[in-house]
Amino acid sequence: MRLDDFHYDLPPELIAQAPAGTRSASRLLHLDGATGALRDGLFPDIVKLLDAGDLLVINDTRVIKARLLGRKASGGRVEVLVERVTGLHEADVQLRASHAPKAGSLLLLGDGVEAEVLGRSGELWRLRFAGDDDVWALLERHGAVPLPPYIGHTPDAGDEARYQTVYAKNPGAVAAPTAGLHFDEGILAALRAKGLGIATLTLHVGAGTFQPVRVQELAEHRMHSEWYSLPQATVDALRATRAAGGRVVAVGTTSLRALESAAAAGEPVAGAAETTLFVLPGYRFRIVDRLVTNFHLSRSTLLMLVSAFGGIENIRNAYRHAIAQRYRFFSYGDAMLIDRAPGK
Repeated sequence: MRLDDFHYDLPPELIAQAPAGTRSASRLLHLDGATGALRDGLFPDIVKLLDAGDLLVINDTRVIKARLLGRKASGGRVEVLVERVTGLHEADVQLRASHAPKAGSLLLLGDGVEAEVLGRSGELWRLRFAGDDDVWALLERHGAVPLPPYIGHTPDAGDEARYQTVYAKNPGAVAAPTAGLHFDEGILAALRAKGLGIATLTLHVGAGTFQPVRVQELAEHRMHSEWYSLPQATVDALRATRAAGGRVVAVGTTSLRALESAAAAGEPVAGAAETTLFVLPGYRFRIVDRLVTNFHLSRSTLLMLVSAFGGIENIRNAYRHAIAQRYRFFSYGDAMLIDRAPGK
């Protein structure tokens, strides 16, 4: 498959720059993967669209304040985005500067944070932070919410609250699992009352999720790696749901990616691992039956994933419909519920 197979034109005014007034106030487009039928609704409709006995799987990662601004000790502005914390005082980061720093050079970040450049590995830089505080404490005190590049405003207190799911627990993500942003405690309680199970996993979303695909032939693309952990309790819930005839509903592409990665050998296996799973049309899904997701960027690996899940033509039609109906796109935008297409 080629990159241009996943292109669409989006009016820029449909890129949501702020969340809806309340979490569940977004719209919901339901796609029946078997027929291609589309139904417009509101996000609270998800309670009636999901069935008793189904299992909702959510990603409980927590977004960290991963963005730091500063300058090189020799002069020149720098912007650091922490990709992964690798030790008490060390992290792998994306780094923007007018001139690439050399190993051993110093960066002055935030409000007095000093970091030494240890070296480079691929597109990431390794930094060691000075001082007694660990990286987590430094980021909480000096960092900013790492909003996606298509959101134009400076992060504020509202973003700290809303660019985070209500069930966020385990810190480590530098981008939110955005499908989960629509759920509030009332909707979760209503789903439980209806008889759905809710299980958790953790996948720390990396900044690689925003990196463009740079090759036309998608077989040549190398997917970024993300860490995930699947608890044994969730594996047990998956097996019980299957045995009882229920369906597995993944909240977000991150939950789907973790579940399908854990089931690479056939049955899901509990534990922690790295995943480089790249889902393209033709992929056979082992675990997930339904997917709650947002609308994704043109030519992105996430658009490729939902096209594999719901069917290429079905997704193309759904996106044309969403644009015509003025749905809001991307992280702070509206949601879809996709029923997996037959044979996928």
